[in-house]
Amino acid sequence: DEDGKKSIEADFDKMSKYCTVIRVLCHTQPKLFKLKEKKANIMEIQINGGEIADKVAFAQSLLEKPIHVKDLFSQDEMVDVIGVTRGHGYNGVTFRWGTKKLPRKTHKGLRKVACIGAWHPSRVCFSVPRAGQYGYHHRTEVNKKVYRVGAKGDSHSASTAFDLTDKAITPMGGFHHYGQINEDFLMLKGCVVGPRKRLLTLRKSLLVHTKRVALEKINLKYIDTASKWGHGRFQTDAEKKAFQGLLKKDREAME
Repeated sequence: DEDGKKSIEADFDKMSKYCTVIRVLCHTQPKLFKLKEKKANIMEIQINGGEIADKVAFAQSLLEKPIHVKDLFSQDEMVDVIGVTRGHGYNGVTFRWGTKKLPRKTHKGLRKVACIGAWHPSRVCFSVPRAGQYGYHHRTEVNKKVYRVGAKGDSHSASTAFDLTDKAITPMGGFHHYGQINEDFLMLKGCVVGPRKRLLTLRKSLLVHTKRVALEKINLKYIDTASKWGHGRFQTDAEKKAFQGLLKKDREAME
């Protein structure tokens, strides 16, 4: 209604006049992914650059609109990945810190630290390995290079100039414990923290890059889409059928 619209406009005017920092509330869209999770994750993101009125106008233009990954990141860019590592629960010193096991006949166990410090200082130093929580830690990994920015519905998302096979990024049989990729995606060099399906935060790199590794242009020659479950001899379903012949269910479908 008109009264509600006027009150919202008044709030925006107050922000432009009195606020010094403008932040927007963003949330994920769980319905786009076949996960058990139904509740969206919410994050507060600060808007930088320009005058306060410009920030408010920019935030206002994004209200209730989806933000695509291609609008934020580009190929050959360096990004930082923030997430929570894979949890291993409560573990002892041998697993947690890799300390040497004591001899077999040691009294009261051998997966321990024999001496945890001198008499004085009369406390245990921080540097002495102790048992405790291992994994499920908040970590930030910097300088991950973006190799490819994929778009939703692109059936050629795994094709390259050297490999002209029409294939999507999802390997045969799907990704382990995840499934198929049906939305926009980012391909990064290396690994990221945490197990599959865990939420990650990506941000622009905070550094000014000068090294050749960061500045080089990536030209991918080949993306492997063979099955990650078995030996993976075939890149696409069509290639498999051309080699092995049609299955009974395929012949019946054709009839």
